[in-house]
Amino acid sequence: MEMILMKAVVVRKPGGPEVLEYCDVPVPVVKKGWSLIKVLGFGINHSEIFTREGKSPSVKFPRILGIEAVGEIAESTDERRLPKGQRVMSFMGEMGRSFDGSYAEYALLPNKQLFPIHSDLKVEDLAAVPETFYTAYGALAGLQLKSGDSLLIRGGTSGVGVAAMRLVKTMLPKIKVTGTTRHVHKQKLMLKAGFDSVVFENNDELTTLDKYNKILDLIGPKTVRNSLKLLKKFGIVSSTGQLGGIWELNAFDPIFQIPNNRYLTSFYSGDVDATLLDQLLKIVSLNKINTAPEKVFRLNEIRKAHEYLESSRSFGKVVVIP
Repeated sequence: MEMILMKAVVVRKPGGPEVLEYCDVPVPVVKKGWSLIKVLGFGINHSEIFTREGKSPSVKFPRILGIEAVGEIAESTDERRLPKGQRVMSFMGEMGRSFDGSYAEYALLPNKQLFPIHSDLKVEDLAAVPETFYTAYGALAGLQLKSGDSLLIRGGTSGVGVAAMRLVKTMLPKIKVTGTTRHVHKQKLMLKAGFDSVVFENNDELTTLDKYNKILDLIGPKTVRNSLKLLKKFGIVSSTGQLGGIWELNAFDPIFQIPNNRYLTSFYSGDVDATLLDQLLKIVSLNKINTAPEKVFRLNEIRKAHEYLESSRSFGKVVVIP
């Protein structure tokens, strides 16, 4: 039988963007409990940069990266739920880590991780939704936002940061949303995107004396102690994301380091809740929420996509269309 090939991006060893190898590989063969999708688009995530650099200990190379995808069923092992041609989303669940992910023309994925969707969004706008808007939506739900709150988003120029701001400004427009950045030149971009105000990160602390009702901290363990100090009474910090490159909060004493009557929570997108995802897609559709990515690359430009996301120029969501 003649082997059918596809274009994919393979990482054979850890390193910089140069280790992303655009090449021909065999199209995966369907197996029980897994179905083949034709990848229509996917977002690039900071966690994939960490994996490419060898900072995800469980990942063995060679590996096709990619923790999220929008696609269509090409070959199914569950014709009832996942008929051929059905549009689907898939993200997390060890995709692109313990098994090959979305940096390819086709991906073989577990049926339990394939979510049928119906959307009239353009492919590039839809590809910006799975991991990014799902994480933003889940984290915002945990913050228990109410009209009149002040919200600080640390890591405001990231894909999740911009998505969270868009969701809040559409659903709860009376909430004042402040975003943070390390780069002065991004202030105008952030205000144009919809943030009400911008403050600057300086050595993982903020150049402001303001306090906030709710804080979405996408930088993670590196800044969470400082975020707790910026809360108003009965405020909540959601530490959701690890943009700071630190995975754990060491030597943390909650009695002394969480101020009285302040709260710390998180949101983990690894176990995808189909009901929550369905709610999100309905909200996006009914409210015509802008999900457009800031940059779109082709699969053969994957190195440029990683370079852009790692640069001081990056802003918002980066999407790749094969």
